[in-house]
Amino acid sequence: MNLQPTIGLEIHVQLDTRTKMFCACELSFGEPPNTRTCPVCLGLPGALPVLNAQSIHFGLMIGHALGCELAPQSIFHRKNYFYPDLPKGFQISQYDAPLCRGGSLGDVRIDRVHLEEDAAKLNHVGVSGRIHGAGSSIVDFNRGGTPLVEVVTEPDLHDAEEARVWLALLAATMRQLGVSDVRMAEGSLRCDANVSLAPAGSGELGVKTELKNMNSFSFVKRGIEAEIARQRALLESGAEVVQQTLHFDPRSGNLTSLRSKEEAHDYRYFPEPDLVPIAIDEEMVQRAREAVGELPATRIARYEHLGLSAEHAHQFAFRPALGSFFEAVLSAADGASPRELATWTAHVAAALGERDPDASALEPAALAALVALVGAGRVAAGPARTVVLARLLSQGGDPARIVEQEGVGALDDDAGLADAVAAAIAEHPDAAERLRAGNAKAIGPIVGHVMRATKGRADGGEVTRLVHERLGL
Repeated sequence: MNLQPTIGLEIHVQLDTRTKMFCACELSFGEPPNTRTCPVCLGLPGALPVLNAQSIHFGLMIGHALGCELAPQSIFHRKNYFYPDLPKGFQISQYDAPLCRGGSLGDVRIDRVHLEEDAAKLNHVGVSGRIHGAGSSIVDFNRGGTPLVEVVTEPDLHDAEEARVWLALLAATMRQLGVSDVRMAEGSLRCDANVSLAPAGSGELGVKTELKNMNSFSFVKRGIEAEIARQRALLESGAEVVQQTLHFDPRSGNLTSLRSKEEAHDYRYFPEPDLVPIAIDEEMVQRAREAVGELPATRIARYEHLGLSAEHAHQFAFRPALGSFFEAVLSAADGASPRELATWTAHVAAALGERDPDASALEPAALAALVALVGAGRVAAGPARTVVLARLLSQGGDPARIVEQEGVGALDDDAGLADAVAAAIAEHPDAAERLRAGNAKAIGPIVGHVMRATKGRADGGEVTRLVHERLGL
């Protein structure tokens, strides 16, 4: 069967405010359990919520970034369900009057963006844990009341990798806005995925299932892939897909059912009586608009227009400090190819790992000068990267002087290089014959021999020219 997957995402992003959504408790991660609580976030009788104004500002910024329609007035609702990590017996969220509607990011349309508070955190402890008894659970209320924004997409995605890439773009956008650190390992970004399969080209949607609370980009991809495979096997065998909520275990790769359609919650939303409606005035809108700078999607398009590969464009856009460093190198370079400068910036990123360039001794102008030396044939790319760039990263300095000090300048003795080429051809007669016969790849052993003999100082293009000349090609 030719079945097409359709995927929609629901993403919860923890907002990087100082305090919780409806109380003055400071946000934290890794604090001792139940030390960041108060009567409001514990849901004690008589405690009244007070709205965090910064969360509204962040929500409006997100709305601008995603091109949403901002509501002139928005209200909160009580979303009723009973669970051990929800002390009030309801969650304050938004229902039919969200802060933002519509918009898009890339090719994916946004349905809505709304604000809500997070639940607390359940810790399940087995017999080997510190809590007595098998299957015990304890609740840490530190996270309860944390401000969240939920971004709900339209079902515009059709592939697990496409969903992973889009989620990474959204995370980079949130990080660039400064509204969240989006550390998935700490729960700052969690993703649910709605997945269905239907005959390709039918324009219909199949029965959807929901994957809950995936907390890494790779888990999102693997979970969606597993669910697509499960649904495809059911449909191809003539069975039906049952609407249900599922949990994906990244360790085993297994999917387990959490609840079926018949067990789905009836949340019984009704307006939150203790909070007045949010009136969005023009001053609030303007302040949010001015706080939104250049976003990753715009950067990607700009970099690709410069001729950068899609890989480098995404890498620099998703790591703003790396992108800014590349632009400084580009500004310092005199007519160098942006694509070549991007390649060398990627070399810098590989050498630094998770660290940003400003954590090293390398100056943008020094990297631009090194690329110019390579382009002029004064140093080969190999030693330029392994020797010169390594010293620039650790010590800084002038790349031309480092080339001289390290003795890694490109060979400019034509006779010496020609002798090395002759020796390489004599050492590899079979490769030389295959090259004469038209096998262009046969030059590899000859060039490799010259590079080893010259310790990487020979220019590869010049070696190739001399080989062809020597063989009369």
